[in-house]
Amino acid sequence: DVQLVESGGGSAAQAGGTLILSCAASGDIDSSRCMGWFRQAPGKEREGMAVIDSGGRTTYTDSVKGRFTISRDNGKNTLYLQMNSLKPEDTARYFCALKTTSSGTWFDARAYNFWGQGTQVTVS
Repeated sequence: DVQLVESGGGSAAQAGGTLILSCAASGDIDSSRCMGWFRQAPGKEREGMAVIDSGGRTTYTDSVKGRFTISRDNGKNTLYLQMNSLKPEDTARYFCALKTTSSGTWFDARAYNFWGQGTQVTVS
């Protein structure tokens, strides 16, 4: 099994500011195909934002492209999301996720096998 723990949220961020989220991964992560960041606001579906595959290739949804950057530090087993130019509409709970299969699309939450507990991001 895989365990994912997000951190970096919890405090209010100002519009136009920058915030960095971290996701610490542990367990059997050698079979990982993709890791991604998702977010979910109350009453809305979970939305994919950024994905990085096992070869380091990244892709982003239009809502965050040019503002957010996904990266990883394999030595620390940690995934990051740097968020620049924050907007109030970025307010949501942010989740780290991992998939071990090639099924589904990169931003299909149903295709991901493992999830963190999430961390709250509030922008005002």
